[in-house]
Amino acid sequence: MQLIQYETVSGQRRVGVVDADRVSTIAETASVRELALAAIAAGHGLAAEAEARGMADGLDSLEALLAAGRVLPPLDHDDPAHCLITGTGLTHTGSADTRNAMHQAGQAQPDPDKLTDSMKVFNWGLEGGRPAPGQPGVQPEWFYKGDGRIVARPGGEIPAPDFGKDLGEEPEIAGLYVVADDGTPWRVGYALGNETSDHVTERENYLYLAHSKLRYCSFGPILLTGELPQSVEGMSRIRRDGAVLWEKPFLSGEAHMCHSLENLEYHHFKYRQFLGAGDVHVHFFGTATLSFADNISTRAGDVFEIESPIFGAPLRNTVGSARPALAPGAVQVLD
Repeated sequence: MQLIQYETVSGQRRVGVVDADRVSTIAETASVRELALAAIAAGHGLAAEAEARGMADGLDSLEALLAAGRVLPPLDHDDPAHCLITGTGLTHTGSADTRNAMHQAGQAQPDPDKLTDSMKVFNWGLEGGRPAPGQPGVQPEWFYKGDGRIVARPGGEIPAPDFGKDLGEEPEIAGLYVVADDGTPWRVGYALGNETSDHVTERENYLYLAHSKLRYCSFGPILLTGELPQSVEGMSRIRRDGAVLWEKPFLSGEAHMCHSLENLEYHHFKYRQFLGAGDVHVHFFGTATLSFADNISTRAGDVFEIESPIFGAPLRNTVGSARPALAPGAVQVLD
């Protein structure tokens, strides 16, 4: 089942079931989070909960909703501070080569025979990232991006901070989760994601990775329920002034990863602080395809476009400008 969240012309929130371009609205439902928590409480799935609620009258067009800018991220929280955005890297076969080259570029005299920390972590994933079901494997790289306030809606602008040195796309699959009242995390589904990052800052020194990840992101517009196919094929492109500036296919899914999804989920939710009742989690699973690796540098007005047939409508976002950063010395002292 494919779900979206959207707004009516008057700004009321709705949840829709998508079939190609046709959107059927689930009756009296304002959010996917509300739908998911009700399904968990009732002991059945999302489809059964949607069926129990019934459908409202009328149909909408997904293309028209997207064109009007009325489609929301497919999972969120009323309080954005309770929507945690995180991710993991070096999970896909091929991802280490780009990162290794990036990190060696910061060295005065790279030693081709010496493994960088990126290659070490990647190799650990190859050796122990796919344990038997129910068993913990080696832990992956992990990072924090922010909370729900750094999520751009599908079709919206992704603001580039004025202190940033790059704003590059990362086409990924994101896992979407809610935490039940008893602290159990439930995967609601998957979405296409653009986990943007500042690769120039990261290239200066890999210890700046945490800084480079604190950027806006986007995911959606479709939430795909059920299991993710073993292999997901997609296309990532950047448009400038209406023409394609760069494009490249990408692969995801466990068939192309050195970690199992179960292992990645275990190493995220093993932390008790991530099990707050009612919280929402968006966890990016990584990628091996970056335009930055092909020396592409984006600018305001460029359009990111990420698509995959299993997710239907593409995820598009425009590079925008962020509010000026706080100036040095702006922090006041309260005495």
